[in-house]
Amino acid sequence: MTILVLAEHQDTQLDEATAKAVSAAGRIGGEIHVLVAGCGCRAAAEAAARLAGVTKVLLADDPGMSNRLAEPVAALIISLAAGYEAFLAPSTTSGKNIMPRVAALLDVMQISDVIAIDGPDLFQRPIYAGNVIQTVRSADAWKVLTVRASSFPAAATTATAQPIEAVTVPASAGRSSFVRNELSRSERPELAGARIVVSGGRALASAENFTTVLAPLADTLGAAVGASRAAVDAGYVSNDLQVGQTGKIIAPDLYIACGISGAIQHLAGMKDSKVIVAINKDPDAPIFQVADYGLVADLFEAVPAFHVSLAGRAGT
Repeated sequence: MTILVLAEHQDTQLDEATAKAVSAAGRIGGEIHVLVAGCGCRAAAEAAARLAGVTKVLLADDPGMSNRLAEPVAALIISLAAGYEAFLAPSTTSGKNIMPRVAALLDVMQISDVIAIDGPDLFQRPIYAGNVIQTVRSADAWKVLTVRASSFPAAATTATAQPIEAVTVPASAGRSSFVRNELSRSERPELAGARIVVSGGRALASAENFTTVLAPLADTLGAAVGASRAAVDAGYVSNDLQVGQTGKIIAPDLYIACGISGAIQHLAGMKDSKVIVAINKDPDAPIFQVADYGLVADLFEAVPAFHVSLAGRAGT
């Protein structure tokens, strides 16, 4: 079986999600090719060529790929489809945008958010907010998968680079066009790849409290800031910080949940974290059922005290 992995990258930099997707592809078995589509993305292709398990990198470096819209990228993948039996991408915003279109054009089902691969046609994926793990066997001629990056280790980097082959980009059908990006910028780590995440819930009660209570702790720990859906819906933070079934699904080394009750939707996004710390004044909050460490306390007292303690240790 030959597998095509769609790379997640920022043109000059390959995202770690790609290395994890390559690791997942290795569990299917067979030859692994990586497709790097973008504009000025040679550096990302060179990084992909050094991932363990990759045998070839396909480089589609073209202005038409500059914003990786679903339509042109899907058309590119379809143009290459004859040489592959499986197509795989990480379950990122880009992967979830492109791969359903690929599946539709190939007239096969997509298997979404795969967390385990038991064979070339046998996959596990969560349903009902992660409360049930569904095992799926696909008899389709092409397997189209998105994989949950947090469920797979990153493929190692090797000293030897595999060959990079340029591919022709099909002419655009002109059905969509890029208008603009509106990006939030932060000095903190990106939420999806952060080792430590400090998250807040509706109990913080305002955007100002996210800034004055949660942010100092996150900055001291070198952590990303996350939020529950309730906090996002209330307008305390932007939706790119949402952790949960309808937000980002993450698995950091340390997850600190402050004032988050632990609704099923939120747990689906963070329960695979290595260590979970919960701070909540309600001793019956569901978050304590998954927490490794729990503190029943008012977050407005506990979080600043935690921060002061850490800052004091850092200064000694």
